Amino acid sequence: MSSRQKAEVALHDQTDILPLRKLLVVFGTLAASLFICYADQNGIAVALPTMARSLHAEDTISWAGTSALIANTVFQVLYGRMSDIFGRKVVLLSALAMLAIGDILCATAQNSTSLYVFRGLSGIANGGINSLTMMIVSDVVTLEERGKYQGILGSCIGLGNTVGPFLSAAFAQRTTWRGFFYFVSPFAALCGVLTFFLLPSSMPKGRAVEKVKLIDVSGLLTGSVAIIFLLIPLSGGGSYFPWDSAMVISMLAISGVAAIAFIFCEWKVAKLPMMPLSMFTNIPVCTILIQNFLFGIVYYSELYYLPIYYENVRGWSLFASAGLTIPIVVAQSLTSIVSGQYISRMKRYGEVLWSGFGLWTLGAGLTCIFNRHTHPAVIAVILSIIGVGVGNVFQPVLIALQAHCTKSQRAVVISNRNFLRSLGGAFGLAMSSLVLQSTLKKNLPPKFAYLVHSAYSKPDYSTLSSADRDAIEDAYMKASRMVFIYISPIIGACFLACIFIKDRGLERPPEPGSAEKTPRVGGSTSTTEPVRQVGEDAERAPKALGP
Repeated sequence: MSSRQKAEVALHDQTDILPLRKLLVVFGTLAASLFICYADQNGIAVALPTMARSLHAEDTISWAGTSALIANTVFQVLYGRMSDIFGRKVVLLSALAMLAIGDILCATAQNSTSLYVFRGLSGIANGGINSLTMMIVSDVVTLEERGKYQGILGSCIGLGNTVGPFLSAAFAQRTTWRGFFYFVSPFAALCGVLTFFLLPSSMPKGRAVEKVKLIDVSGLLTGSVAIIFLLIPLSGGGSYFPWDSAMVISMLAISGVAAIAFIFCEWKVAKLPMMPLSMFTNIPVCTILIQNFLFGIVYYSELYYLPIYYENVRGWSLFASAGLTIPIVVAQSLTSIVSGQYISRMKRYGEVLWSGFGLWTLGAGLTCIFNRHTHPAVIAVILSIIGVGVGNVFQPVLIALQAHCTKSQRAVVISNRNFLRSLGGAFGLAMSSLVLQSTLKKNLPPKFAYLVHSAYSKPDYSTLSSADRDAIEDAYMKASRMVFIYISPIIGACFLACIFIKDRGLERPPEPGSAEKTPRVGGSTSTTEPVRQVGEDAERAPKALGP
């Protein structure tokens, strides 16, 4: 066993399988935190045009989403090792506090630049909440029971994605967009208070100085430079600065060099790397991680560019745009719960992933038939198909990942999974923006060419002739359709990649250097591991068969 593997195995085991009563309390707190996280993260999409007009930032308002996503991505990969070193509870509390502070700052932002900085702070927090809730569930629930609980968390993600846009639209239309942030902040703080009192402590033993030495500083620095210097030009190239500008070329070159340095640091330098390269030597794990990157491209592109179709092509209100998220989210939430129950009961996930990616591919392909006159009922049916696919993918891929990785890499695999999905989202938004803008440039009348610089800018239709309005809506329709065409084969690639994922059931591989096996249900085997039951109901708690 290598020194790096010894360091991983020597990490404080934060497994703490809880009795049912305590589990429900802890799980309720985690579910509430995840709900607030996604309500905040995706709620502002429908209010961006209103925010742009308020801050006179029509040409740059997309950075309100992009800055949060970049910050989320940069720090996402760090959370796994940070929670291994300092404990899950401490890191989750810091993320919730950061979200509460970040949203208050967003609500008081006086210009677009400060808003983008504060949204970045909220993005860091949301990344932590998202990762830590998944990690803590993997600590307090056995792998065999994890499907049903992860499924419920998936429904909370869907619910947050629904409630967030409605709240944001309500505040934007009835009072002010700032009210949304004032509303979310105290709920994030309340979740922090509940977490402090209700979540069991998992603080690893040891001196703080020794813990700090375990942080992968070289990986953090090189990885941050690589991601930031990649995503800024990708997000602004072609709109805020030319692709052939010295700034774009130099930033991409620096990103490439930093990426090479990051890989070297993770391979040779870091004692506890944030992204262990050994993950990518495991074919199923590597495949699932690549799938997460690819469906991140599709998921975030749909999340941000379907509202542009609703508002700029169909001319629907913010409430109507928010309402059309309901078919996706209801289908996602219900399917997530059902798929979680199926995985826990049947001890299988293969058919869930195949059906999920298959239906998502079908739904994404059907969005290409949208036009200026597609009936809302047809749109709702197609979105429901996408929602069923998303529900069978979002959380089940996490169960599949954990079934193929060792316990010592559980947290870091979760954080890297979320990192790659966020990176895919940032990459997808940049590419979708490029596709939309290039198509608009070809199809807009010359006098409306200024609209190309921002998807959230549109003229006052009441002052235009019907011919001009038709020309603008036709241009936006063609641009939206090109985005839908661009993302469809990407999710199709995820579907085909399922052939590389073998359904091994809910059985994790043994730890490095461990040869002990114990019988499992159905005749299979798993590595023996001690499980600490907590509380008076310990004797009635489910037997742990390996997280």
